[in-house]
Amino acid sequence: MKPKNIQLIGTELAIVWEDESESYFSSEFLRRHSPSAENIGEKDIFGNQYGGTGIKDFPGVTIQSWDFQGNYAIRPIFSDGHSSGLYSWEYLKSLELKL
Repeated sequence: MKPKNIQLIGTELAIVWEDESESYFSSEFLRRHSPSAENIGEKDIFGNQYGGTGIKDFPGVTIQSWDFQGNYAIRPIFSDGHSSGLYSWEYLKSLELKL
């Protein structure tokens, strides 16, 4: 499912989906759950894990802007300089379950 509209309302990213459902994510929540290699690390072809600081809190962080990545994701730019996480539409929908 794709978003019809994405807006920043205060410190929350608001998304209206194709089915008219709505999602609201705080900036801190999205930063905490960034799918970037910085947060979750990455594995080589042998399954060895490299990097990844793990989930931690980022109090006071905000989303300053975002870029669309093709027709499948957004890349938020956070006030702490983090901008390497690509949030696919599927990943954002899965995050709703963690709210």
